Amino acid sequence: MSSRCCAERDALLHHEAFQHSYPHCWRHKTPVIFRATPQWFISMERAGLRAAALTEIGKVEWTPGWGEQRIYSMIAGRPDWCISRQRMWGVPLSLFTHKETGELHPRTPELVDQVAGLVAQDGIDAWFDLDPATLLGADASSYEKVTDIMDVWVDSGVSHHCVSQSRPEILSPADLYLEGSDQHRGWFHSSLLTSVAQKGHAPYKGVLTHGFTVDEKGRKMSKSLGNTVLPQKVMSTLGADVLRLWVAATDYANEISVSDEILKRTSDSYRRVRNTVRFLLGNLAGFDPARDAVPVDQMLALDRWAIARTRELQHEVVAAYRSYEFHVIYQKLHNFCVVDLGGFYLDVLKDRLYTTPASGPARRSAQTAMYWIAEAMVRWLAPILSFTAEEIWRFMPGERAESVFFTTWADLPATDGVAQAIDWPKVLEARAAVLRELERLRVAEQIGAPLDAEVTLYGTPAWTSALKPLGDELRFVLITSEARVADADTRAPEALATDGEGKSGLWLHVQRSESQKCARCWHRRPDVGTVTTHPELCGRCVVNLDGPGEIRQYV
Repeated sequence: MSSRCCAERDALLHHEAFQHSYPHCWRHKTPVIFRATPQWFISMERAGLRAAALTEIGKVEWTPGWGEQRIYSMIAGRPDWCISRQRMWGVPLSLFTHKETGELHPRTPELVDQVAGLVAQDGIDAWFDLDPATLLGADASSYEKVTDIMDVWVDSGVSHHCVSQSRPEILSPADLYLEGSDQHRGWFHSSLLTSVAQKGHAPYKGVLTHGFTVDEKGRKMSKSLGNTVLPQKVMSTLGADVLRLWVAATDYANEISVSDEILKRTSDSYRRVRNTVRFLLGNLAGFDPARDAVPVDQMLALDRWAIARTRELQHEVVAAYRSYEFHVIYQKLHNFCVVDLGGFYLDVLKDRLYTTPASGPARRSAQTAMYWIAEAMVRWLAPILSFTAEEIWRFMPGERAESVFFTTWADLPATDGVAQAIDWPKVLEARAAVLRELERLRVAEQIGAPLDAEVTLYGTPAWTSALKPLGDELRFVLITSEARVADADTRAPEALATDGEGKSGLWLHVQRSESQKCARCWHRRPDVGTVTTHPELCGRCVVNLDGPGEIRQYV
C-alpha cells in the first residue's frame, strides 16, 4: 500500500523525504536499472578453483611486491564468477538448454565446435541468426538457444590459451604480464582463474603493474578535465626518447606524474646523457680498438679507476633491469654522467686528451677507458633510449654488429688483478674540498679560473699517505696550476680546515699563482718561456710538441 493510501485512511504514522545514494553508470552518469534474470556461473569451490588459484599466486613473481597480497585477498574473498551478460553484442555463450529442466544439450561440446565453424565462416552474427533446427534437428522443439553473451573478462582471460595455440613461439606460461594496477581485479584476475581451471597453473611467471598517469597536482588525467598530455605532441616537440626516458625515470609503483615542466626537466636530463656520450665519441675519433687499445695493466691509474667504476655500475644496472627497476637505472646512469664522468673523470681527463701527443701512451690509455665506457653505456641506454642508442652505435669505433640490439652487455676488462696504488675515495674527498674553496675565490673575484690558483694541502698521516703518491700529478686531479702536500703540523696560519673544525685532519691553502700562463695548456708555470723556440709555452707542452711526450703514471 502506498504512503498516499495510508494517509487517506489515517493509517500513516510518519512520512519523511530523504536523500540516499543510488548506483549510477560511471560513464553515462545515469541511474542503473536493476532486474532479476538467470545467469551462468563458474563455481569457485566445486572443483577447488579458489584453493588452487591461491596456491598458484604464491609461485608468481609480483612487481611491485604488494601486488601479491592484493590479488590474493581478491581471490580469497570473491563470490562465484558470473560469466553471462544480457546484451546484443559480444561473444555469445553458444549453448542450448532444455526448456523444462534447463540442462545443457548432451552434445554440447560437438555443437560448440559446429557453431565455431559457422562463426569462422560468416562472422559473429551466424550465431544470433541461427535457427536451432539447423544443428539440433528433431531436438529443436525441446531446446532453446541461449541469448546471453560472455563476460568480457572471460573473453580476455583466455587470451593465454588462444595466443599460445595460434602462435607456437609464444609459450605458456608467459614470462610476464604487464598492465595497470586495476588489472588485479581484471585481466590478471580472469587470466589466473581460467588458466588454473583449464591447465592447473598460472598463465604467467611474473606480473608487473604500474600506477595511473596524473598531472602535476595529482589529478587523474581525463578529457573532461582537459589535463591530458598527448604522447604524439611530446614526440613531435621533444622526441620519442624523451617520452621513453620520462616513463623509465618514474617509479611506476605509484601514480605517474606528467606535465610540461616535468617533461622539460626530463629533456634536460636526456641532453646531459646524450652530451656525455657525444664527448666520449668526439674524443674517440681516429681510435681503432684493435690497434690502439692499451692493456689494463699498462693503463694509467685514473683510467683503471674509470673502468672499475663502470664494471661496478654495470652489475647494478643489469640487476635493476632484471627486477624492472627502470627508475633506479635512470638515477644511476644520470648520476654516473653528472658526478663520476662530468664532475670528475672527464673533467680531469681533458688536459691529457688535449695536450699530450695524439698517439702517445697517456692519451691512448684515456681513449681506451672512454671506449669501454661508451661500449657499456650504449647497451645500458638501448632498452630505454632505443633511437639514441642506435644513433650512438653507428658512430662507435671498431667492427660491430648491425644493431646494438643484436648484442649483449659489454664484456668489460677486469681490473681486479691490477694493483690500485691510489686511494681514490680520499683523493675525491680532497678534490671536493679544494673545488669549494676555488669557487669561493672565484665568486670573490680573487681568481678567474681554477688554473689561476695553486694549492697546498696539509694533512695528517692518513691524508698525506693518500695524496703524496700522486706527486706532481695531483695538480691535474685538482685542475690547479700547482698542488703540494705537506704534513699537518707544518700548516700555515691561513690554512683552512676542510670541515671548518679540523676534525677531518685536512687543511688547505689556496692562492693566486704569480707564474705566467702557458698559451697551450693554460697552466701557470714558472718555466713558461724558458724554451726560446716556444716563448709562450711551458716546458711540459714543449716536450709534448717537440719531444717524446710527457710521462704520466696516475692521472
